[in-house]
Amino acid sequence: MSKKIELLVGFFVALSIAALLMLSYKVAQKGILGNDKTYVLYAKFSNIGGLKVRAPIKVGGVVIGRITHISLDTKDYTPLVALTIEKKYNQFSDATSASVLTSGLLGEQYIGLDPGFVDDSVGMLKPGDFIEDTKPALVLEKLIGQFLFSKGSK
Repeated sequence: MSKKIELLVGFFVALSIAALLMLSYKVAQKGILGNDKTYVLYAKFSNIGGLKVRAPIKVGGVVIGRITHISLDTKDYTPLVALTIEKKYNQFSDATSASVLTSGLLGEQYIGLDPGFVDDSVGMLKPGDFIEDTKPALVLEKLIGQFLFSKGSK
């Protein structure tokens, strides 16, 4: 009886390990945004706060992409962020703005896109274009410091 239980437990453990390996392989194959086609837009910010690679890009709370690369532009020393967006969301105008936002008070940071307006006088963003209108992250420590110093000077 004990040999049979040991054999069943061993089989269950081996099956579990195989299932975990297969699951991790499937996730690795999908990449950051799954199998959908993507394109890249770029944005420069004066401050990105705690923004990280793989952070979501949202429009109205809906995730449309992920941040795939963050670097420092060597010409003007500002953070340069690569925004990888699903191809089905390719109708952003030149009037689109990007903001570094936070989920909740101390939550994760993400990029929020505001599509702006679309008319004949405004062109559309193409893959590789820069989003010109950007708003930096609000750093909580800076805001608290400004509040405290403004109260102390009165």
